[in-house]
Amino acid sequence: MSAPELSASHSGLMDRVYRHQRHIYDLTRKYYLLGRDRMISELDPPASGTVLELGCGTGRNLILAARCFPNAHFYGLDISAEMLATARASIAKAGLSDRITVAQADGTAFDAQALFGRSGFDRVFISYALSMIPGWERCVAAALIASDGSVHIVDFGQQEGLPGWFRSLLRGWLARFHVSPRQTLAIEIASQASSARKSYHFASLYRGYAWLIVIGGSKPI
Repeated sequence: MSAPELSASHSGLMDRVYRHQRHIYDLTRKYYLLGRDRMISELDPPASGTVLELGCGTGRNLILAARCFPNAHFYGLDISAEMLATARASIAKAGLSDRITVAQADGTAFDAQALFGRSGFDRVFISYALSMIPGWERCVAAALIASDGSVHIVDFGQQEGLPGWFRSLLRGWLARFHVSPRQTLAIEIASQASSARKSYHFASLYRGYAWLIVIGGSKPI
């Protein structure tokens, strides 16, 4: 299957998965998508800076980030038209349509200039999306290309410090939503950061439940 075919296939899958779930997504996910708010609080874009989220979903993270950093401008893309419908409605309801722009695109291959009229962003972040994206390694590469500053990632870890029964239950539950924690995430980040000649910082949260990563940051997280 070619990249465009894979993209179209994944877009359709995500629309089917979230056509109804998008209405309760934020309410249910807040209990197990841990570390998102910490990542957002540490974005710290410069004054009048720009921030891009890959896999923005319902727009929840963009809205929170826009409130945390009122002088910055925010952009988001997602492959699911269904999720973006919710995102646009939520952004408008929050009164942030003048500071948040979203568009439909594949996070592994997109043209930021065509989508948003700019090719680089001061911050790029990815929140619990890599574990859902086929070819997620290309998404990391795309984030590095789009970033003029740092890339921030939070996603499921390997639950290395948690009981085996918990790990099994979590993996089974996540599989129902086509989510798979990426076992080689840390290795891939190290490789891509080295190729881009950027430093990276890695933190294991909640006994390995989640991993928080900053590429190009100036200090440990």
